[in-house]
Amino acid sequence: MASLNKVLTLIALLVAVAAQDLPSNYQYYTEEGVKSGLEWTNGAFLLNKKGFRIFSGAVHYFRVHPDYWRDRLKKVRAAGLTTVETYVPWNLHEKTKDSFDFGDGQSEMSPFLDIVRFVKMAQEEDLFVIVRPGPYICSEWDYGGLPSWLQRDPSMRVRTSYPGYLERVDKFFGMLLPLLTDLQFTKNGSIIAWQVENEYGHYQEDVDRTYMEHLRDKMIELGVTETLFTSDTPTMRGDIGSVEGAIQSANFKYGAAEEFAKLQELQPGVPNLAMEFWTGWFDHWGEPWHNTHDPEDMAAELSVILSDEWYGNVNFYMFHGGTSFGFLNGANVLPIFPHYLADVSSYDYDAVLTEAGDYTRKYTIIREMILPNLPPIYTPEPPEQKSKVAYRGAVLTEYVNLDNLVRNVPGELQFAGMKLPLAMEDLPMNNDSGQSFGYILYRTTAEFGSGSNLTIVGHVRDLAVLRIDGKLLSKPWTSDWQIGSFGFWGAANRSFTFEDVEYGFHVIDILVENMGRNNFGVLSDFNQKKGLPEGPVLLDDNEIPEWEVIPFEFNSEWVESLTQYQPITGNVDGPAVLRGSMILSLSEEVADTFIDMSSWTESRGIVFVNGFNLGRYSSIGPCKTLYVPAPLLKQGENKFHVFELYHARNDLAFSDTPNLGPVKEPESTTQESMTTETESTETTETEIELLDYPGF
Repeated sequence: MASLNKVLTLIALLVAVAAQDLPSNYQYYTEEGVKSGLEWTNGAFLLNKKGFRIFSGAVHYFRVHPDYWRDRLKKVRAAGLTTVETYVPWNLHEKTKDSFDFGDGQSEMSPFLDIVRFVKMAQEEDLFVIVRPGPYICSEWDYGGLPSWLQRDPSMRVRTSYPGYLERVDKFFGMLLPLLTDLQFTKNGSIIAWQVENEYGHYQEDVDRTYMEHLRDKMIELGVTETLFTSDTPTMRGDIGSVEGAIQSANFKYGAAEEFAKLQELQPGVPNLAMEFWTGWFDHWGEPWHNTHDPEDMAAELSVILSDEWYGNVNFYMFHGGTSFGFLNGANVLPIFPHYLADVSSYDYDAVLTEAGDYTRKYTIIREMILPNLPPIYTPEPPEQKSKVAYRGAVLTEYVNLDNLVRNVPGELQFAGMKLPLAMEDLPMNNDSGQSFGYILYRTTAEFGSGSNLTIVGHVRDLAVLRIDGKLLSKPWTSDWQIGSFGFWGAANRSFTFEDVEYGFHVIDILVENMGRNNFGVLSDFNQKKGLPEGPVLLDDNEIPEWEVIPFEFNSEWVESLTQYQPITGNVDGPAVLRGSMILSLSEEVADTFIDMSSWTESRGIVFVNGFNLGRYSSIGPCKTLYVPAPLLKQGENKFHVFELYHARNDLAFSDTPNLGPVKEPESTTQESMTTETESTETTETEIELLDYPGF
């Protein structure tokens, strides 16, 4: 037995030595110099004249703390993948009109925006890069990546050849693309392909081919020379979203054979490419479950993609989802109740790597299935996972109520004498860019008493809480049955009847949360101003003529500068900011953790750690935790701020594992069973409508 062990050890050593002699991915494709980029012939790709299959994983640099970029890229490469893919969020890089941030800005998200560093780092980690620059990206990201200030133009038609839109796209591309064109493969960089727009075929009859041609031509004009592509679901949309000069690719979870067959019908001889092979799905607030995708089902579909019959190329969407930090989550608009569904902040996606970058069963499957399909190149071993710690709780000791929060807002941002309707995007602020994110307060003084009715004409966009003379009257969001009532987005012209209110003059506060703009759909879904943009507010059927309007953007600098705190001596009703801290000693490890908000019942809000907005929490679920990357913490005092709309606790709990909600029952994998499920009377209206969204 000892002799056998020695032999096995020697074999393992020889294998390891042989592996070290193999060229890296980048060396293999460039060892004789770079002569050409990504091409195709007879249904297969070539890179620099060598056979090449795209094995790629989606990782969004703006959803991952930059201190963790290298860790995630190493894990992509160790899975056997040779390429990483990313979107580019226009609304972060040009959050304020004509002010661009590519990592050199002053906002809390600026460090996340150095796309040049990310692309160069990918090459350092032996990965090629696919860039999907937008201008529209979907991505379950606010407004599909479009800046909200576009809506200030009353004639704006996004994703069309409308001159006002093209002017802004051209300016953004003129800033973005020159940063990246020198990083293309044929210039000894890593970028091998670019996407022209995104899922444009889902516009159907609203397709503007002049627009698509303009984007293609502008990209080429600005120096893009590598392969261009578009992506849609071809069995649903055919070639509607295509443009001449760009190959078509497919987005799907199931049906690889059908999608590839359709691609071959549309573009014979072009390699089959799954630009988005969905490894999971995302979650909405108010859903009863955390959406998951069975690893074995994924494996079965991947085997079809990799088969000799289809010889497919694949980008795993998502390989690592990360987090939609702050207010940056997207939403979906539906033609039926509940009409609108906002995404949670976690973009775990049940992806190959978890939100915190941990390995899953899907990772093992992909590595095992991809490695045999690679050329003779060296594949590193997967790096160790980051440690997780359940820290002791943080105590919240002080709070600022809404009235004092107003006093913290600069006078030039308190707009008096305003008439409704008025959206946050239309406020005269931020260099005429309006307010993009956060909350907006509408305040007035009026004479009324018990029995009076307050009516918001039109819809609330998206969630409002009502206060009278500093007293919170709105009930917390705990049930979907509330969505059609006053203060919610679900129905127009809803009224609130005052009770136990002595007749006289009273201060009325309506605080509205922008829960996230729609990121997917036809043109009409993209008119999405937030706040109270549709009509006036009536008191006993009479229009209230004047309001004071105050934006709460909750940027990091403002939150950390708040004053007029009061000690917490009992229960705190919102809206209010609570403050506290947690001390990490010099002997304690600074590690990833999760803030567990499951004990905050009847609550909804946002959490900041050391001035960084982690995202939203809500007792409606399904998600109950907020991911805290270790780089946001430090040894010594860590400060926490919580903005609560309803009812707050005075402590924060931590966990070393996420709680993303209960897991949905396993989904069916056959077309027949999916059809039966869709037609079942037990299927909810929401599920039926979402079947029209790719992947449902």
